[in-house]
Amino acid sequence: MILQELTLVNFKNIAGAELQFSPKVNCFLGDNGMGKSNLLDALYFMSFCKSFTGATDPMLVMRGGGFAMLKGRYQRRGLEEEVAAAVQPGRPKSFKRGGKAYQRLSQHIGAFPLVLLSPADMTLVGGEPSERRRFIDQIISQRDAPYLDALVRYNHALEQRNKLLKQECADGSLFDALEAQLEIAGDYISRRRVENIARLEEIFRPYYRAIAECDEQPGLSYTGRDYSAEGGLAEHLRLSRGRDSILRYTASGPHRDDIEFSLDGMPLRRSASQGQTKTFTSALRFAQYELLRESLGIRPLLLLDDIFDKLDAGRVRRIMAIVGGSDSFGQIFITDTNRKHLDEIVADIPQSHISDPYRLWHVEQGRFTPIDTHRSL
Repeated sequence: MILQELTLVNFKNIAGAELQFSPKVNCFLGDNGMGKSNLLDALYFMSFCKSFTGATDPMLVMRGGGFAMLKGRYQRRGLEEEVAAAVQPGRPKSFKRGGKAYQRLSQHIGAFPLVLLSPADMTLVGGEPSERRRFIDQIISQRDAPYLDALVRYNHALEQRNKLLKQECADGSLFDALEAQLEIAGDYISRRRVENIARLEEIFRPYYRAIAECDEQPGLSYTGRDYSAEGGLAEHLRLSRGRDSILRYTASGPHRDDIEFSLDGMPLRRSASQGQTKTFTSALRFAQYELLRESLGIRPLLLLDDIFDKLDAGRVRRIMAIVGGSDSFGQIFITDTNRKHLDEIVADIPQSHISDPYRLWHVEQGRFTPIDTHRSL
């Protein structure tokens, strides 16, 4: 899959931009705060219908702009496709594919897959379990539409049960119905998480060792609870109503599970250096990319946002060789403040079959100025 063109109007600090991209590597060079990451956020928004920063939709609209508009022209499975989105405070956001609006935005997830590496990935290791659940949920949702549907149904039932707990509702039949829904959706969610984490670990380990170039043993494991010995999740929740009523929330279920990241058998968050942590999260994202590529049959977009911070020169060089020198990765978008990194990536790009392998822009105050590279760098 290739994003050929992107048009932005009033998106964050980008008043207007019309960009045509290389099918391989697209680099955005500039100081911090100039709009490089905002451009990547626009690409992310086009795939996931939301910002990767957690910003609400009104926050995506440039101050004084009144609305934001995004339009992308893709080459996907040999066909040209257009995706258009509009955000206007006070109104539901609009997403159209081929000029036709979606009935539900969840129908768009996975159609234009994307993987993002960013400095925020460090929170995957040191952050709350919700960050790691969101990570695996995003992977599975892009490759498994029933999983996304199960997540929606589970979260809706969970929200309703929590409301009953706060209202101190005594109607057991209402709890029974919701807990049955939680068990059906929750069993599917847990099973698919276990399967996907096992496959992700197989792909992840070689990437970690390629970047770290050492004998460290990285690991991933799902720490979900098995409720089968207790008669199933619904029965467990029925017996937990008294406790949950005191807490005023549902204290157990797949929404409380976690993924353990380890290095040589030790929890990563307790033992790893910043360089090891950055290596771990970078390898995770590369593994995510390969998992999506093998299951969807198309290459996702790969976004690399300031990925070289906190890495030594050797690890930087090995990451550059992976992203620039491998045919496994399709179209890549990179931001950095250091042109040296970008030029070294370009030097590793295979030249045989791509006529336009590299484009570079200078970014300042939301404006994108093409830089002539001449391929002689």
